[in-house]
Amino acid sequence: MIHKKTRKYIPQDLDIKWETLEPIYSELLARPINSANELEQWLQNRSELEAALEEDFAWRYIRMTCDTANAELLQNFQYFATEIEPKTAPYSNELNKKLVESEWINQLDENKFFIYLRGVRKALELFREENIPLQTEIQVEQQKYQGITGSMSVHIGDKEYTLEQASALLKDTDRSKRQEAWEKITARRLQDKDKLDELFNHLRSLRHKVALNAGFENFRDYMFQALGRFDYTPQDCYAFHAAIETEIVPILRDQAEKRKEALGLEELKPWDVDVDISGKPALKPFKDGNDLIEKSIQCFSNINRYLGERLEIMKDNNLFDVESRKGKAPGGYNYPLSETGAPFIFMNSANTFRDLTTMVHEGGHAVHTFLTADLELNDFKHCPSEVAELASMSMELISMDNWNVYFDNEEDLKRAKRDQLFDVLKTLPWVAVVDQFQHWIYTNPDHTTEERKDAWIRIYEPFGAGFVDWSEHPEAEQNLWQKQLHIFEVPFYYIEYGMAQLGAIAVWKNYKENPEKGLQQYLDALKLGYTKTLKEIYETAGIKFDFSAGYVRELAEFVKNEMDKL
Repeated sequence: MIHKKTRKYIPQDLDIKWETLEPIYSELLARPINSANELEQWLQNRSELEAALEEDFAWRYIRMTCDTANAELLQNFQYFATEIEPKTAPYSNELNKKLVESEWINQLDENKFFIYLRGVRKALELFREENIPLQTEIQVEQQKYQGITGSMSVHIGDKEYTLEQASALLKDTDRSKRQEAWEKITARRLQDKDKLDELFNHLRSLRHKVALNAGFENFRDYMFQALGRFDYTPQDCYAFHAAIETEIVPILRDQAEKRKEALGLEELKPWDVDVDISGKPALKPFKDGNDLIEKSIQCFSNINRYLGERLEIMKDNNLFDVESRKGKAPGGYNYPLSETGAPFIFMNSANTFRDLTTMVHEGGHAVHTFLTADLELNDFKHCPSEVAELASMSMELISMDNWNVYFDNEEDLKRAKRDQLFDVLKTLPWVAVVDQFQHWIYTNPDHTTEERKDAWIRIYEPFGAGFVDWSEHPEAEQNLWQKQLHIFEVPFYYIEYGMAQLGAIAVWKNYKENPEKGLQQYLDALKLGYTKTLKEIYETAGIKFDFSAGYVRELAEFVKNEMDKL
């Protein structure tokens, strides 16, 4: 069993409410600091407080997403968002000021604190008192997305399915069954399209106000600063989109033609893209959620005993919720528990191959959480998404050589690897579309709902539009963006998947060439947390932080060659 770290500053049994927190914040703010050592001690005490708050918030979020219909759990989450965060925010800003104005700040080890202090100065630059109530409202409003989507279900035959469970039927070899499942899923999504449009319009308006208050022309430019994107610009993102369009889309178009030919179809429809073209039934890598966890522990152990032990620890401490059910929020995540030093994995398993890849993806995040658990300050663990997603996406590929624990049959194993590598390439255009769409949304803040639909189609089409014929389902295509949780809940967190996907291919290439060295470089990079720049972390992993057309082409060719071997 694992337990929270022993606290050295705040009370062990601290009840998380403002009345108990305010005296601690006041003490930190008023405390005299008379040396560099005392400044470091002050930073550690502040870090301990922030870790306790983060873990408390984590459990409120986890419990709410596990049961979106439970009003009490929603209320507990909203209490933190409305009663605690708005009151801690001004204190955090004052503590940041106290830090940067300290006469001892220049005596801190620059090698250790450079990244952290850079982030503190950026937070001070962006802080506006008038944004606190807006950010509170945004936090509460964006959770409505999970309430709306978590309640969606469909009836197929005499059975009720969550949308995640129903999507498994899109792999059925009977085309009429696939079509029925797709049409019912789509009709259910469209039933709430106006509700989701209304929610998003409100979120867009609130976010634009935040940006204007902070002195920015638009929310896109504000978020690039707020996300700490010190290493690339919006123009770099547009260049990456273009590289994906020129280097990846032609490969996928060729794959779509082969799919059409193999299935004997004139045109691919939206329900034709997930079925296996071999004509064989969908892959079944595990029986149920518990079997998925056990097999994943074995898979990770076969790569490296340390990795498997991390998942065993999580299982022993009930840190998984993997089965799909009605009332559970959609999607999947790994949520770090800052004081405990372990994470919680949440997902919606419907016993599909995709669930296997979700588990190893979130498992990569989980390993990252364990590797950074003992870093000195809580902020050192707050990795940018370009690093966090490198951890997870690399694990998807590294783990493939041990997928025999999921598949007894050699041909099934080959199919699984082919599907995974195809998904790696397929991810990139979708990332480019979602990112470019968000650039458009927030640099055109006064757009109408109809203009947004038109923009989505205009952006989606050059990237292949899924390589299917949408002519009979224009409304479904126009509203496809609504299924992407990130657009509602974590705006602009998406291009990182593309950058990390390239990095993951490079990590896997190194691993294929020298498994021991490749794995060690990967783990060494993750151990750094966010104590080095993106470029330095990627270099530690033995790869480049680069998303030029040439690099995209080089790595895409490597993946295509590996697919051809299978």
